[in-house]
Amino acid sequence: MSDKVQIGLIQASHEVEGNEPVEVHKRQAIEKHVKLVKEAAEKGAQIICLQEIFYGPYFCTEQNSKWYDSAEEIPNGPTTRQFQELAKELGVVIILPIYEVEGIATYYNTAAVIDADGTYLGKYRKHHIPQVKVGNEGHGFWEKYYFKPGNLGYPVFDTAFAKVGVYICYDRHFPEGARLLGLNGAEIVFNPSATVAGLSEYLWKLEQPAHAVANGYYLGAINRVGYEKPWNMGEFYGQSYLVDPRGGFVKTASRDQDEVVIGEMNKKFIREVRDTWQFYRDRRPETYENMVELLP
Repeated sequence: MSDKVQIGLIQASHEVEGNEPVEVHKRQAIEKHVKLVKEAAEKGAQIICLQEIFYGPYFCTEQNSKWYDSAEEIPNGPTTRQFQELAKELGVVIILPIYEVEGIATYYNTAAVIDADGTYLGKYRKHHIPQVKVGNEGHGFWEKYYFKPGNLGYPVFDTAFAKVGVYICYDRHFPEGARLLGLNGAEIVFNPSATVAGLSEYLWKLEQPAHAVANGYYLGAINRVGYEKPWNMGEFYGQSYLVDPRGGFVKTASRDQDEVVIGEMNKKFIREVRDTWQFYRDRRPETYENMVELLP
């Protein structure tokens, strides 16, 4: 297995107006992203990650039960199966963030991980669920209406090209899970997101490079672009990027364009950085017990 792996990050706008039926949103977004995945593969990408709940708008802007109908089972839903076939066809690993339903009506914000031969390897469920107002129009990140917190831990998936971890959007504000992904063996962590200017943009290029440095892995951060109607909550500011274990930006996308970002990760460089900065050797978990105590 080569030390050098080509990473593809896909950022895209969603043009369908929010009042359209769920099936219209999903059909058009899936068609668009299939083309973008194929473009990424043509450009040499071996591991490709899509943006958070890629097959629709960021519907958490409002609280509307209509969007429950967009959820699917994983791995038995049609979108996971479709992208399994696509991964097999192209010989690429795909990180596929979609809205998951389990049982009758339990919902999660999830990413399925599909290997280069089309095998479903497993899934990550977003742990940290925001409930934050944005602006004065009643819009916000109303995710507690839609998602139950994740309950599958912080798995790392041994894909054909690298050991992959996933952290989703708001998770990025919490260093604990980022560390656990490193402890579990991640060589690269993907953070598919949907985040707008004004609230936390100043953190976009601070927190995740810090996770990469503290844990000695590559990190791919993905954000959608544009404004989504009818809500117009704010600008999804793109700027998806790949950052290396020293915090260096390998490749960064534009702010406002649909784009396939291709950047190279080098596993030899991970080893070099970890040999220099022995954070895993020098950590003191026996002194951290208070971190998991409930505070009054």
